[in-house]
Amino acid sequence: RPTERSGEDVDIIMARLKSVKAFEKFHPTLLQQICLCGFYECLEKGITLYRQGDIGTSWYTVLSGSLDVKVSETANHQDAVTICTLGIGTAFGESILDNTPRHATIVTREFSELLRIEKREFRTLWEKYRQCMAGLLAPPYGVMESAPSADSKYTLSYSNCTFYSLNIKFLRITKQKMEPASTTENIPVPSEKILWAGKMLRNAILSQAPHMIRDRKYHLKTYRRCCVGTELVDWQMQQGSCVHSRVQAVGMWQVLLEEGVLNHVDHELDFQDKYLFYRFLDDEQDDALLASEEEKKETDEELQDTLLLLSQMGPDAHMRMILRKQPGQRTVDDLEIIYEELLHIKALSHLSTTVKRELAGVLIFESHAKAGTVLFNQGEEGTSWYIILKGSVNVVIYGKGVVCTLHEGDDFGKLALVNDAPRAASIDFNRILRDVEANTVRLKEHEEDVLVLEKSNIRSSSHVGSSPLKYTVMSGTPEKILEHFLETMKLDSQFTESALDDFVLMHCVFIPNTQLCPLLIAQYPFFHSLSLPLFASQGSDQERLDYALNNKRRVMRLVLQWAAINTDHLQEEESSLAFLQEFYMAVSEDASLIPALKEQLPELEKHKVLLRQFSMGDEKLQKRQPIKSTDEILFKVYCSDHTYTTIRVPVSASVREVLSAVADKLGSRDDLLLVHLSSAGDKTVLKPSEVSIFSSLSINGRLFTCSREQLDSLTPLPEQEGPSAGSMSSFELMSSKDLAYQMTLYDWELFNCVHEHELIYHTFGRHHFKKTTANLDLFLRRFNEIQFWVVTEVCLCSALSKRVQLLKKFIKIAAHCKEFRNLNSFFAIIMGLGNPAVSRLSQTWEKLPSKFKKFYGEFENLMDPSRNHRAYRLTVAKLDPPIIPFMPLLIKDMTFTHEGNKTFVDSLVNFEKMRMIANTVRIMRYCRSQPFNHEAPQATKNHQDVRNYVRQFSVIDNQRTLSQISHKLEPRRT
Repeated sequence: RPTERSGEDVDIIMARLKSVKAFEKFHPTLLQQICLCGFYECLEKGITLYRQGDIGTSWYTVLSGSLDVKVSETANHQDAVTICTLGIGTAFGESILDNTPRHATIVTREFSELLRIEKREFRTLWEKYRQCMAGLLAPPYGVMESAPSADSKYTLSYSNCTFYSLNIKFLRITKQKMEPASTTENIPVPSEKILWAGKMLRNAILSQAPHMIRDRKYHLKTYRRCCVGTELVDWQMQQGSCVHSRVQAVGMWQVLLEEGVLNHVDHELDFQDKYLFYRFLDDEQDDALLASEEEKKETDEELQDTLLLLSQMGPDAHMRMILRKQPGQRTVDDLEIIYEELLHIKALSHLSTTVKRELAGVLIFESHAKAGTVLFNQGEEGTSWYIILKGSVNVVIYGKGVVCTLHEGDDFGKLALVNDAPRAASIDFNRILRDVEANTVRLKEHEEDVLVLEKSNIRSSSHVGSSPLKYTVMSGTPEKILEHFLETMKLDSQFTESALDDFVLMHCVFIPNTQLCPLLIAQYPFFHSLSLPLFASQGSDQERLDYALNNKRRVMRLVLQWAAINTDHLQEEESSLAFLQEFYMAVSEDASLIPALKEQLPELEKHKVLLRQFSMGDEKLQKRQPIKSTDEILFKVYCSDHTYTTIRVPVSASVREVLSAVADKLGSRDDLLLVHLSSAGDKTVLKPSEVSIFSSLSINGRLFTCSREQLDSLTPLPEQEGPSAGSMSSFELMSSKDLAYQMTLYDWELFNCVHEHELIYHTFGRHHFKKTTANLDLFLRRFNEIQFWVVTEVCLCSALSKRVQLLKKFIKIAAHCKEFRNLNSFFAIIMGLGNPAVSRLSQTWEKLPSKFKKFYGEFENLMDPSRNHRAYRLTVAKLDPPIIPFMPLLIKDMTFTHEGNKTFVDSLVNFEKMRMIANTVRIMRYCRSQPFNHEAPQATKNHQDVRNYVRQFSVIDNQRTLSQISHKLEPRRT
């Protein structure tokens, strides 16, 4: 309850709310008051929050999930039509300020978390902070420059917005309306950062290549103090590690062009790597000054930082530049860049790959800077579908006020376009859907679809007997998908086709090994006499032989790849081992009859090593062996009186099996519960069907067993509290680079143990597979452990000067982790420094040298979650393996794909979903495609001590405890 919250509680809530878009512009004092009076609320899918016509009692903000806004023209709620969807960061419910009835019905679209402020508290905030809130709340309570027309019912107005627009009917009209705005209304006002960046680049050019800025003559006309586009790009490519390609360089110059720091002499809006003239803003004046010696020195020091800043902003500018092109002018590379962007937009997650590629060709960029302008009114033809790239959009019902506010990633206008618009308005959208269906091939059996293929624009490599077009599997039954991949497999290629790899990697989701192995045996054509016409009803003996031989080779190739991917897991399945042995014997027998198969036998012989690896006695070369589902583990399970019993069970044991083992040890027949008890005292009763629970406990969490009556009396063990003193005395003697190196070595061992399938089990629910995800759990746990290690050490350091030294050391360690491409630990350290218990220590941060503050700021920019962690993704794209990736983001991507797409569509496997998830899994495969071979730092006397230290961190993982310690170190300033 609000009355029970301490100052530490408020700090924790405030740190969370600062990351929510609806609050990012709120004044800190106002946000603190919201933290004092807000309630947390979570709702399952399909729950009605309130109905149209109700008198409101609360104001809401969406913290996670999404909700549908439904409006009815009648009093019957069944007639309500969904007009938009509220996403994360959306705020709604301002009608409580004047007691007007709710203007719409709000229903949860998925599991959602909300922040709720009751009417009385919200009115108090409004009266006290009206001036702050007027520009933040939606009209009519906020500011609206132009009112909607009197004959409109629904109006969409926007505030400082940028849109993706799928414009259907009025492409030319939209373009004509936008052109004047680009030269008059939207005159750019450069930010201080960009002005500074432009000055640094101009000074650098004047210092390094002064001939680039000079008067130019072209077609008898003189252009004063100009640069040429190609020369600017060439010069920038020579400036260091921040610029990796000409495309990236163009994007960086496009930033300066959009901001008005660099200008095209003919006022073109897009920067081009051609012989075109550009002029810096400082050179527009007749009395443009040369850089002084002091400015040259500053430029030398700041140039790389300038390039880094522009490299982070360049991709977005390049994307806007592409979207400003007319669809017919976009290159293949342009379309691929747009398509990659669309993969991360939630509003499009349900669309197929082909539809997204079609959308990449017709999306148009719109930018509207003037707040309060009406975008379109009810009654007008639906001509566009919008996805918000940046800014916010208010949905207004005339005479009643704002229904909701939409933010980045939300979309609107689609329903009107598809359902309500006249045919002429929706003809292009329908064309896309019609083209997709026209390119779809459906194989039916007994009048039911069994395989759905989609014709791709990508031409397959031409060879005799091949189809000129490539077909992609969209959905099908497992059996037909397998048949299709075997029939279309290219035997003359030394590379594995990605579609086949998708099947082998993802088949566990829709067809387990117990069903797949018999299918593979059935697909392998056994015979003992070559004269038997089992493989074709027509043709010569040689043709039938060739047909049989190719069938065998295809099945062999698939089995070899299946065994290679499943090596670590096949040992756990007797049926799979039996299949491999049977298959090998069959191939050996056929090879004695068919000379051509003898050529394939050595390849299979090499994979007999797989069979030997299935022996439990074999030792692996890697330092740490992966944990298998069948491995047994000794584990303590505690009772309410803090006594414990030790049990031995398989790692993948279910909660039901664990409780059975505990009951046998305790001699108890009571109905026992298995409870995860965190160090903070939070209790989670585990479901009987849950499996592999030991590795998924929190850092200092423990397992307890008790009866339901004893549940409330459970208390944490003293050991769960964590250390009472920091390790600064030994920690400060260790080299930062050595610490980062040893951390990376250990993280690489953990990462290398994670099987690709564990990502799939984690995403779809490991209880469905009855398999362990222990290796992945331990790697994810390591991320949390490093975070809390940073916070624990800082909070347990009582001396201010020592805390400053600690901050410096952690920033150094993070920098070295980044150097070693250990992005998982890099992120963990930076997130630890951003923990509320550390970030609030203002006296400590104030004494941190500016150099380290600057490094930390750059690292935070890399962690920026906006645009789906675009900054991080661009950084990783430039790295070569080995890489230890930011694993929580990979998990998030897979969860996003899983929850946004059905696994089965009309009882058929949604293979497009399998393909998308497999692509994410292959990122992990790419990261591990090279061995870890970073050169170790120079050996030190305490090298072994460092190794031992980083492998057994002792941490406090109770956030409340950490906040309390932090407040004792530096009490809140009054």
